[in-house]
Amino acid sequence: MNIQFSQDQKQTVYLSLKILEMLSLMKVQLFTVGRLSTNCYVVSCLETAEAIVIDPGFEAAFEAEKVTEYISATSLKVKFIVNTHGHVDHIGGNRILKIEYAVPICIHEYDAKCLTDYGNNLSPSNILLKGGNTLEFGRIVLKVMHTPGHTPGSVSLINRGVVFTGDTLFAGGIGRTDFLGGSYSDMKTSLLRLMDLPYTYVIYPGHGLVSTIGKEKRTNAFLF
Repeated sequence: MNIQFSQDQKQTVYLSLKILEMLSLMKVQLFTVGRLSTNCYVVSCLETAEAIVIDPGFEAAFEAEKVTEYISATSLKVKFIVNTHGHVDHIGGNRILKIEYAVPICIHEYDAKCLTDYGNNLSPSNILLKGGNTLEFGRIVLKVMHTPGHTPGSVSLINRGVVFTGDTLFAGGIGRTDFLGGSYSDMKTSLLRLMDLPYTYVIYPGHGLVSTIGKEKRTNAFLF
């Protein structure tokens, strides 16, 4: 697997040879955007150059330009824009990317109203996700796991060896449940489901550093 970070976030990640072999077709490029330092990911298939953009929470034009310039420089073909949930720090760049690439916006059906409510007007969703759905780009398949708690429509995206957890699970923390639509009971259930994934799975969260399921089981106080 090819892991790359934007210049303002560098981190050493140690992965097993098995995981590296399984993920040899996937490249994950991380951009940190917005006042809340949201992790926006461009995930691509190295064999076909098809790609998706996860959580484009842009607040400024230069943030969008970094992402679009990277996509252009690497000749990627964007297939989907994917929101792990409907909070504005994860959906703010939807409209820009929708205009640029004319591809579907994907969000769980329970959070779809966030794209048009509260004055956001960030373009309605084109694909309403449910748990068990899959997103395919090139030879990469991400399975949608419905992981409510932070919001009713929070999702995690799972491939062999990786999981994009949005604001459900962080390195050393979990998502807040005191926002409108949050549920601590749902969060506990979602975290238990995530902890059933293999120890070696790499966690790409909505904010903060990359981790693994095994590390969070050992050290994340919010899971004890």
